[in-house]
Amino acid sequence: MNNIKKRFSIKDLENLSGIKAHTIRIWEKRYDLLSPERTSTNIRTYSLSSLQKLLNITLLYNHGHKISKIAKIPDQNIPEMVRDIVAHNSVKNHSINAFKLSMINFDQTLFMKTYDGLQGHKKFHEIFREVFIPLLNELGMLWQTDTISPAHEHFLTNLIKQKIVVNTEEHQSKQPNRNDKIFVPFLPDNEIHEIGLLFINYEIVRRGYRSIYLGQTVPLDNLTEVLKYFDNVCFVSYFTVDPTKDYIEKYINDFQEIAKKFNHPELWLLGQQVQYLNSEKLPDNIRTFTSIEEVTQNL
Repeated sequence: MNNIKKRFSIKDLENLSGIKAHTIRIWEKRYDLLSPERTSTNIRTYSLSSLQKLLNITLLYNHGHKISKIAKIPDQNIPEMVRDIVAHNSVKNHSINAFKLSMINFDQTLFMKTYDGLQGHKKFHEIFREVFIPLLNELGMLWQTDTISPAHEHFLTNLIKQKIVVNTEEHQSKQPNRNDKIFVPFLPDNEIHEIGLLFINYEIVRRGYRSIYLGQTVPLDNLTEVLKYFDNVCFVSYFTVDPTKDYIEKYINDFQEIAKKFNHPELWLLGQQVQYLNSEKLPDNIRTFTSIEEVTQNL
């Protein structure tokens, strides 16, 4: 079965390139930059090569090239100019666009080549913060506007997860050199959105702490098993969809009941659902964070 998306609407092009549909139409009409086909109902559709060209044009345009000048460049020379800009400037937007194309085409080779190019001059935590986080933020919008399917999102996020795991393993081979805290990253019951937690785990290990990574959908009472073995435990969790607004306070109270039986372990929380907690009213052993960056600054 061929899963590659080959035809795109002008709205898809807008969502993927960041260039407004109105501007794309002007470029098309005035400079003949793209050659859409039309459906039987006279709706523009664009090929994959048109999308690739537009993403390359967008990079040149965003780096000071006038659209009137770009229009005069032969099509075969545009990718070469883009590669030259990327080689000299390590351009973030080109990498993001390349990752988007790899996602649309389910093209693992393009993902790997783009990642390897970044790895040549950036450390992994820089790649994640500067490229993967903006890319992941865009995915939600692309999914909501039907530009991509959930299958596209799963394909890309699983490749990013692989990179987090591989880079985490490099640090896990070293003996932890900090023992003031033992971190236990986990996701609560019914929570499967793991990518943010995986990166936090990478940052914990990179900084020399011991981490006991429990992963997805962990029932709250399971945390007691870790507390039987270790003191100075700091649990870290990411509440993206669960516990819900109506249940989150009960979750905190239930955690505190467990904490009383042990050495009052800490609980660090971040994610969408944390907005429903009043941080000023939380017990001293529970902290909320607004971003991954804020968590890593406190490690």
